[in-house]
Amino acid sequence: MKQTRLYQRNPLAAGICLALLFLTPAPARDAWQPAAGPLKTRWAKEVSPHKVHPEYPRPQMVRKDWLNLNGLWDLAVTGKMAARANFQERILVPFPIESALSGIGRPVSENDRLWYRRTFTLPPQWQGRRILLHFGAVDFDTTVLVNGRKVGHHRGGYDAFSFDITDDVRPHGENELIVSVWDPTDAGTQPIGKQVRQPRGIWYTATSGIWQTVWLEPVHAVHISGLKITPDVDAGAVTVEAITPPLLATCTLEMTIRDRGKVVHTASLSGGRQITMPVKNARLWSPEDPHLYSLDVRLKIGRRTLDRVESYFGMRKISLGKDARGFTRLLLNNKPYFQFGLLDQGFWPDGLYTAPTDAALRYDIEMTKKLGFNLARKHVKIEPERWYYWCDKLGLLVWQDMPSGEKHIGPKDPDITRSPESAAQFEQELTAMVRGRYNHPCIVMWVPYNEGWGQWDTARIVELVRKLDATRPVNNASGWTDRGVGDVNDLHKYPGPGSPEPEANRAVVLGEFGGLGLPIRGHTWQSEKNWGYRSFTDSETLTDAYIDLVEKLFPLIDEKGLSAAVYTQTTDVEIEVNGLLTYDRERVKMDARKITAANRGQFLPRPRVTEVVPTALTERPAWRFTLEKPAADWHQPGFDAGAWKEGQAGFGTKGTPGAVVRTEWNTSDIWLRRAFDLPAGKSDDLRLLIHHDEDAQVYFNGVLAASVPGYTSDYGQVRISPEARAALKPTGNIMAIHCRQTGGGQYIDAGIVKIELPKN
Repeated sequence: MKQTRLYQRNPLAAGICLALLFLTPAPARDAWQPAAGPLKTRWAKEVSPHKVHPEYPRPQMVRKDWLNLNGLWDLAVTGKMAARANFQERILVPFPIESALSGIGRPVSENDRLWYRRTFTLPPQWQGRRILLHFGAVDFDTTVLVNGRKVGHHRGGYDAFSFDITDDVRPHGENELIVSVWDPTDAGTQPIGKQVRQPRGIWYTATSGIWQTVWLEPVHAVHISGLKITPDVDAGAVTVEAITPPLLATCTLEMTIRDRGKVVHTASLSGGRQITMPVKNARLWSPEDPHLYSLDVRLKIGRRTLDRVESYFGMRKISLGKDARGFTRLLLNNKPYFQFGLLDQGFWPDGLYTAPTDAALRYDIEMTKKLGFNLARKHVKIEPERWYYWCDKLGLLVWQDMPSGEKHIGPKDPDITRSPESAAQFEQELTAMVRGRYNHPCIVMWVPYNEGWGQWDTARIVELVRKLDATRPVNNASGWTDRGVGDVNDLHKYPGPGSPEPEANRAVVLGEFGGLGLPIRGHTWQSEKNWGYRSFTDSETLTDAYIDLVEKLFPLIDEKGLSAAVYTQTTDVEIEVNGLLTYDRERVKMDARKITAANRGQFLPRPRVTEVVPTALTERPAWRFTLEKPAADWHQPGFDAGAWKEGQAGFGTKGTPGAVVRTEWNTSDIWLRRAFDLPAGKSDDLRLLIHHDEDAQVYFNGVLAASVPGYTSDYGQVRISPEARAALKPTGNIMAIHCRQTGGGQYIDAGIVKIELPKN
């Protein structure tokens, strides 16, 4: 009768249950190996079916007894509405099916349904207790069955969820668990972040299905289902609310705060759920001193303990206030504190949304701090709890973005209109994010929207976040679509830097800048056609360009009252190669010592840069050009370009970032030539100064000087090939350029600069 009623409520669920009658046993094998993939990290070799994310997944509410269900599961992929699952494959949970570490490594579509199956046996000592089944995250629409009966349904790709399966499990012997998932990715309107079915540019491979740890936990019928921990630095106290069913007067909550094992305070409360406790002379949490207090919470009747969880907290305050000059600043523990960090996408070449190991998660945070940053902006993704645990423990501030979805708007467009279903899903997942990550001291800002992606009902959404969490600032819209609400005005500028104008009641921040790109051979997702917002060909020039940005950034702190800046980005991601680290985390692409010093304001003497052959930035140099494909020797010194047109640099279309357009070029290709002379001196000191959108080849006297793929959004220095330097002479040189455009803005201009290194 129970199943009959289920069918009446949900025909699809009925089909799922019916499918259990037709399941074909999976092949009896435990063999697993990663699927083929373009790139892997060093941690991939540590992953096996018997060792896959073995750590307890919820560090802020730890219980002693639990059973990890990660490992090899049976897998079937069917049509979305199929009522039969033929399990013929094995997948390593919790890696998404698209990832190499799943062992599958292939995409699914909005027309597919994923089916997972495994068995488990409850430990005998768990008898008589309620059994909770936990999922860290599953993307997106999930139905769960235990021993053929539906135990729950969840929609949302980023938030944890749990089901009480006590009435559906056998206390002795084997139990069958089946998870059915449908994920439309960008064919739907749900939050997806940067996942797409067709990866390109800044949009990456999708994550479908189970992508965080699955586990079982025994509890008493009356138990703690959550904690809400709110420190109050000004009052020297912390308030802890235990999320429980209504408690009888005979139930007692006991809470103990410890500092490195020493009891700081103990309190108890009968029949209630919230206790405020003093933390005298508190050691405040900061990136320089990420001090954490441990918290022990027990639920008791008389002397009998019904439930016990262990947690932690940091005494940390984030707020807005005026500095001595009257600028509105972001304050940390009541003092102005400049937040300088990295845009962190949270993607992995072998696991996609899922890091290969816990050590890999920790590595990115350690490297961010080692390179002199104190902040990560977690970009349109919500991480597993353990990532925030490591930020709490190691001391890294976090801006937490809400994953984006739905339609995009431009800087001058109004907010979008959502359907009731889309609106409800967004608010449900936004609420789950704030509530689910509320306790982490590392999180110092919520960011509901990025660059107008899915931006809707902005003022009301800001107020919703404030009601959920009154202790942290809200960034209404990071980049371009500010609505004048929230606590900060956030500018994006590539390569930048820049700052919004100071405001009386909001702090000003630079939410994205930089994006300097360098592909490192052997460490890229694909061998060619990688890109950055501004491309370079060697580490030395890239390092110099980064330091130049930071030198321009720091004066904005005093001149504009800038409170924070976020550089794009921590690592390369797929074809986007503007990370400080390669995608496989094997190489730091810049001189780590120099950029760490620059990030701490310790600038080394810089080279002197002198213009030798001018660009459109300083003069109006004339070039010969043609839009028709010329003869094969067009780039040779003896070629006669007398029939070509003449125009002033630069060449392109207006509106292209960083361009100084004086001659319009709006076709696919352009060929250019100009003559130039050189001053006396070594050619080793010369660099090409170029702004190209897109691919360009530059020749000096018929010899290839540089080939620069992709596009830039500003002028940048590029090393000249040794062969081209050798071909240069004092007078009568010819620079020839071919530039090709495929889409978007377009621009080409080039000159030469001389680099003089400091003597000391």
